[in-house]
Amino acid sequence: MDDVPALQEPLKKILGGTTAKVLADHLDLRTVGDLLHHYPRRYAERGELTRLADLPLDEHVTVVAQVADARVLTFNRGRGQRLEVTLTDGSGRLQLVFFGKGIHKPHKELLPGRRAMFAGKVSVFNRKLQLAHPEYQLLDKDSGEDAVDAFANQLIPIYPACQQMASWKLAKAVDAVLPSAGDAVDPLPPALREGRGLVPLPEALLKVHRPRTKADIHDARERLKWDEAFVLQVALARRRYADTQAPAVARKPSSGGLLDAFDARLPFELTEGQRRVSAEIFTDLAAEHPMHRLLQGEVGSGKTMVALRAMLGVVDAGGQAAMLAPTEVLAQQHHRSITEMMGDLAERWGLWREAPSAEGGGGRREGGTLGGAEQGTKVVLLTGSMGAAARRQALLDLVTGEAGIVVGTHALIEDKVKFHDLGLVVVDEQHRFGVEQRDALRAKGDSQGERRTPHLLVMTATPIPRTVAMTVFGDLETSVLDQLPAGRSPIASHVVPAQDKPHFLTRAWERVREEVEGGHQAYVVCPRIGDDVDEAAELKKGKAGRADEGEDQSPEDEAEKRPPLAVLDIAEQLGAGPLRGLRVEVLHGRMQPEAKDDVMRRFSAGEVDVLVATTVIEVGVNVPNATVMVIMDADRFGVSQLHQLRGRVGRGSAPGLCLLVTEMPEASQARTRLNAVAATLDGFELSRIDLEQRREGDVLGQAQSGARSSLRMLTVIDDEEVIAAAREEAQALVAADPELAGQPELRTVLDALLSAEREEYLDKG
Repeated sequence: MDDVPALQEPLKKILGGTTAKVLADHLDLRTVGDLLHHYPRRYAERGELTRLADLPLDEHVTVVAQVADARVLTFNRGRGQRLEVTLTDGSGRLQLVFFGKGIHKPHKELLPGRRAMFAGKVSVFNRKLQLAHPEYQLLDKDSGEDAVDAFANQLIPIYPACQQMASWKLAKAVDAVLPSAGDAVDPLPPALREGRGLVPLPEALLKVHRPRTKADIHDARERLKWDEAFVLQVALARRRYADTQAPAVARKPSSGGLLDAFDARLPFELTEGQRRVSAEIFTDLAAEHPMHRLLQGEVGSGKTMVALRAMLGVVDAGGQAAMLAPTEVLAQQHHRSITEMMGDLAERWGLWREAPSAEGGGGRREGGTLGGAEQGTKVVLLTGSMGAAARRQALLDLVTGEAGIVVGTHALIEDKVKFHDLGLVVVDEQHRFGVEQRDALRAKGDSQGERRTPHLLVMTATPIPRTVAMTVFGDLETSVLDQLPAGRSPIASHVVPAQDKPHFLTRAWERVREEVEGGHQAYVVCPRIGDDVDEAAELKKGKAGRADEGEDQSPEDEAEKRPPLAVLDIAEQLGAGPLRGLRVEVLHGRMQPEAKDDVMRRFSAGEVDVLVATTVIEVGVNVPNATVMVIMDADRFGVSQLHQLRGRVGRGSAPGLCLLVTEMPEASQARTRLNAVAATLDGFELSRIDLEQRREGDVLGQAQSGARSSLRMLTVIDDEEVIAAAREEAQALVAADPELAGQPELRTVLDALLSAEREEYLDKG
């Protein structure tokens, strides 16, 4: 382990403070190891002309191309100058534009016939692709650049870059740390590496950064994919092994208890999927080691019903169940839904406490307590904003066992929260929680002084491809709900191009009025609240962003600079304009809890026509009478989030309508993404699109944690074979050597992966 510090060396010591700060701030690269594992995205060959026809709009790119022509133009009546350079590669043309004093150097160097590397953000101006003020590096010997020789007879690595650090500058930084590649700890057991024909890790790092041939690139990538897949699968296999060693109390529902009473009162039949998944869960609950199960399903597939049946079964068996929700709005919604579904099986408690009846046995430890299933059980809510008296009562109900079910937020995790006998933890929308929060709640199963690990059910409404399930939720058994309950209506989705066709937006508001006049309700979703000082500062900054470019700014760039539309602004505009006369209310995360609950209650009761909200309504909100949703600035949301939001309508007998409003141009990637969402209601298909279009780390939950994804080479959509094979190898290794005593190098790399900032990545379950 003496060689680990070489790769943990801060980049500041090698590259200097200025470069190191840019790498840290914009690419999250802080150590020598981070930079060595920042792999080229692709490679250009000397003389190769990248297809300009395939350039993605609104992204930072690096291209190798030839100057076709260059000219200086004046504007503002001769007071301003700009240099326009046209590039070509045989497939398309790309315009470069430089303004003001920035034109002099490129005017001398970018002459017709010159070939160079260019880096910048692709935008559209006058219906032409352009790069404004790109960085560039000449690739022909006439430039007098020493760098040309370095590129001779080599493949040129094109790195994932940023505006502040072009690809070739990253290449120079990599050159400075490449000698440290020899100090890299190789995590693969020699027998596995040799059996799979994989090159050693130091060799792979050298070949991926400075390949001599395309075969070098292939060899390096295959090896580095295996590193990422295998180390991750070993970590998950060790968790699965540890879980099988932990004791748990078997929770087998009693016949004729609360679960049977609940099922007998259901006004509908469970779907086949709900029955199948429930059976899987009850089998797990009956075992003497803790359940670790992931319940995933489409929006509106009835996951809450399945979770409630599991909780009632645990209460029947003498235990308590806790549901952890990421927000107060969602916790309140779950509490409301559960008590409504249970009816008097939950409500009788309140009646008994005021006037005990003979039916209740005359005492608080009878009906409604653990073991008193035939009479019901108490369902309590615990959130951080509750009043002191209500909070004290909820805590008392939990520690005495009088509450069989509790629904709460992070407030459930606090030390003062004690349970009588916690048997099941249900975590909703797991990606919003860190491992420490999840484990802190599960640890409360030890509150009676015994080591009793609660069973765990993780729920997510985001459909997950099999490869992601193997990587992110690899220590969990998986159950999938792929049917919608009977009576659910289809949802039609359409993109509304507000910039290109403003009359489409006018028609959208007319549709909202029509739905309301038909007795239904509507959501309008905005990305921003609109009452924050920082947002005002952002607006000011956006307006001043490119003042020096005057009339030559592209409209698409302006659309991106504009702050996202805000709830408070849109609600005011709608109330005074197209939705005048309708009952319009707002809902967002910074409202007081009582106000939020009041708005949701009135919306659920039909007393509000249109709810203008942020994504606080994304999950768990269930108002069957809401039939239309308008999502403003829909391009600012991810694919999965749009699918989640859309699932709030069409929950009753009337058809649902989702309108995705955007100002982005038709050719943009953002519009392509929105068109994909509008084209299908298949969440699994959308999850694949999401995965293909976004950074791997975002999809795997890293956007929530702030940690960098450990997957840099492996792509969980394309590398299913590698992941599956690595999983098999990892299972065999851990079964034979759970402590990895014979694999010190693997342990070293595993410890680094399991450092504090990376734990959330692994512990999705």
